[in-house]
Amino acid sequence: MPVRAILCHVRKRNKILLQRKKKKLFGGGKWNAPGGKIKGNETPEEAAKREVSEETGLIIKSIASHGQLNFHFINKAKPDWIVYIFSTDSFSGSPKANQEGMLKWVTIDQIPYDYMWPDDQYWLPLLLKNKKFKGDFWFDKEEKNFLNYKIKITKNLPA
Repeated sequence: MPVRAILCHVRKRNKILLQRKKKKLFGGGKWNAPGGKIKGNETPEEAAKREVSEETGLIIKSIASHGQLNFHFINKAKPDWIVYIFSTDSFSGSPKANQEGMLKWVTIDQIPYDYMWPDDQYWLPLLLKNKKFKGDFWFDKEEKNFLNYKIKITKNLPA
């Protein structure tokens, strides 16, 4: 059974809020959007709101769904992770870092792709254009080396 998780990009005008995960955590040292695993019977939307609140202190008022990313480690047909992708520009509060890592507002033209997961460069520009998409990304078994990908823009959200 794949791990189910979310990522939610918080947007403010021409900036997005990124988090640099602490070294000891999954994705440690990389910049990423707030996110994490879906718990119990949570919907992906509920998980996105909870994770953003826990990791940034922000309260999401409304949220947009952009799609689904499937992550495969080695060349498996079925994904190891299914990640639902969201964004919001409707929130209240001020960002406050927690034990997950530091937070930083980054302008869209200065997104640090070289310090993010390698797949981000393929789908994050689509999110920033408010597109809907579905993607598959393959990594080696150590989850470090990016092997291949396929991504498509969809009119509807993936099922």
